[in-house]
Amino acid sequence: MSVIIETVQAYLPPKRKATPSSWISFNAVCCHHNGDKQDRRQRGGVMFTEGVTYHCFNCGFKASWQPGRPLTVKFKKLLNWMSVPDDLITKCSFEALRLKDEVNPAEHQLLTPVFFDKALPMGTKPIKEWLVDPPEELIPVLEYLIGRGYTVDDYDWHWTDEVGFNDRLIVPFYYQKRLVGYTARLIRNRKTIKYISEQQPGYVFNLDNQTWDRNFVLVTEGPLDAICVDGVAVMSNEIGPQQKHLISRLQKEVIVIPDKDQPGIKMIEQALEWGWSVSMPDWDDDIKDLNDATKRYGKLYALWSVLKAKESMPLKIQLRMKKWIH
Repeated sequence: MSVIIETVQAYLPPKRKATPSSWISFNAVCCHHNGDKQDRRQRGGVMFTEGVTYHCFNCGFKASWQPGRPLTVKFKKLLNWMSVPDDLITKCSFEALRLKDEVNPAEHQLLTPVFFDKALPMGTKPIKEWLVDPPEELIPVLEYLIGRGYTVDDYDWHWTDEVGFNDRLIVPFYYQKRLVGYTARLIRNRKTIKYISEQQPGYVFNLDNQTWDRNFVLVTEGPLDAICVDGVAVMSNEIGPQQKHLISRLQKEVIVIPDKDQPGIKMIEQALEWGWSVSMPDWDDDIKDLNDATKRYGKLYALWSVLKAKESMPLKIQLRMKKWIH
């Protein structure tokens, strides 16, 4: 995480709250400096993406910083009004210049994907809405959820009674609160495609839930694994360059949790190349992925075991991988 984001987070006013739209609101620090009365209604807001955006909904003051840009005069004023010491503001300025030299604007634009709004299959509704008067075809879907160790509250599960989808659990994909795709998972054993998916290139599942106050982001292959620990999923055993970009710009410690199979080696190799951490817990031999571990041990223990087993030293990761993959 950059010094600039860490500084803003450390000097946020103590009385604050997070909003559903990802803003963190607090009493604005700028109003009385701009000729208005001191804010007492939490009209100031900051949002952390790959940078920082500040907006006062009282006096209208705005300031922002993104990697690749120097600190503006307005942003330095904001830091000063937040009572950041002068020497730390200077340190932030140097950090912004250092990052400016590292960031290639053309490459940054190329790696940042654009996701278009998508529709779910016809007749799809949240499972909770179907529960008001559940049709008989929904019962096997609910049994599948319970059998995998989930409840209806664990995610925004959807379902439709349309033929071709009525024996599938639908997992919507969101990005910045917009619906941008889905996967429909077959719940029965029959000779057909297990997953019917609408997935756009570069998409990373569950990015919206990776809030600013988290120290790490857990990366899994599949969305059902990610839901177990509120992590993210790349829907493959290989992380694409755009996915790497989206995960890296969260500016958190990245912990990869590979599946216990040969294809999982690719994610481990990528983590080693990029300096990311890897977690390969001491689970029972018949447990193949994070969802299996959650069913066996429960969510709390599964998460604890992941964090306890995380490793960042390349040699230890390589040695552990030989025991993990079989």
